[in-house]
Amino acid sequence: MDVSVIAKEIKRDDLLQMYDYLRLTRALEERITALYRQGRIVGGVYTSHGMEAIAVGYASALERDDVISPFHRDMGAFLIRGFTPGEVLAQYLGKRTGPTKGKDGNVHMGDLKRGVFGFVSHLADNLPVAVGAALAFRIRGESRVVFAGTGDGGSSRGDFHEAMNFAAVRRLPVVLFCNNNQYAYSTPLHLQMAIPNVVDRAKAYGMPGEIVDGNDVAAVYLAAKQAIARARTGEGPTFLEFKTMRMHGHSEHDPAKYVPRELLDEWKTKDPILKAEQLITQLGYGEEAYFQGVTERVTREVEAGVEFAERSPLPEGPEVLEGVFAMSAES
Repeated sequence: MDVSVIAKEIKRDDLLQMYDYLRLTRALEERITALYRQGRIVGGVYTSHGMEAIAVGYASALERDDVISPFHRDMGAFLIRGFTPGEVLAQYLGKRTGPTKGKDGNVHMGDLKRGVFGFVSHLADNLPVAVGAALAFRIRGESRVVFAGTGDGGSSRGDFHEAMNFAAVRRLPVVLFCNNNQYAYSTPLHLQMAIPNVVDRAKAYGMPGEIVDGNDVAAVYLAAKQAIARARTGEGPTFLEFKTMRMHGHSEHDPAKYVPRELLDEWKTKDPILKAEQLITQLGYGEEAYFQGVTERVTREVEAGVEFAERSPLPEGPEVLEGVFAMSAES
């Protein structure tokens, strides 16, 4: 993307803030992975390593009252919506101070007060939820937008297509995206679909679509901003395909030996943090001392989060039923 266009369209402070979130996301997930290797994490670990620009870019483009319906590669979006590293780490350690208070799988966190729907493991299920919320916003006459996505594998599920169709027919204020990281667990893209690009599916529903470099946080931000504006003004949904690469296994217990090494070597040169640093340097917004300062700051923040999570209590037995069932006034 043309540097002059980025300088015109994105404020300096906004770009630097996105860079901060890229670094915080990477540092937090690396710390979570280390805790997993030590056997201290409750459940599995699914990271966004190499894909951080997608969640950071789209979440940065949203307004405060908008809503996201994320999936398990969207750590950056959780952070931008106000989840602290301490809360996230408490969630992974099964502590009471986590968003679900120790009662749900570690990545299944949400908070409606912060505009984040909790998601389920059946990826693409969160798209119909997002479309339902967008319908509610339309009925209420609220100027709010929902942003929701899944992986390339999830785009082959029926609920993905139902959501796409309903959103397009009703011209709902929702932006749907695909994090195309080349593999649905161990299944490469060419064994999932006969079309070259996931975005080609948008045409079948009369929905505009766009392919975006998912490793370029500025490109993600600008594409998301445009799609969000379109949705907010009543022009209906947009489908965005973010091209990227999953640099770790499906989860940290997966060594991903099925991925060709040369493919990973190619995508290492396209790392979203490296791209962001090159852009910031080109624009004259920062240099080595600035990048080092960010490193030190996010390291302190993550370590403070670890300390908070480790000091936090585990939930008591009776708490397992709290918030699970709706209780009547007489109860």
